[in-house]
Amino acid sequence: TEFGYPMYAEGLDRATKWLQKLNIPIEITENGVADATDSLRPNHLRRHLWIIAQLISEGADIRSYYHWSLMDNFEWAEGYSLRFGLYHVDYESQTRTLRDSGMMYQQIISDHKS
Repeated sequence: TEFGYPMYAEGLDRATKWLQKLNIPIEITENGVADATDSLRPNHLRRHLWIIAQLISEGADIRSYYHWSLMDNFEWAEGYSLRFGLYHVDYESQTRTLRDSGMMYQQIISDHKS
């Protein structure tokens, strides 16, 4: 990723299975990838959401999932240089544009409403 961290979706599976031993509800927060070109984010989302669906089908008490982030933003350690958003933000004009990954995420959510 542009943040320098590898994408390791299996870590979500392993961490969730470990947390299940505590018998507490699980909320997944700030799960995203720095990706200005939106070339990594679609696969990142698909892999992580697939793993979450599998975990739930196996009985994991996952209550929520929050993608990081809705829009490009200020990162305390990196300033405005990293792009995590489902929406691209033009910092000069403040124009927000939905990325392809945002459209894909919207479709996945729409297809799986309960």
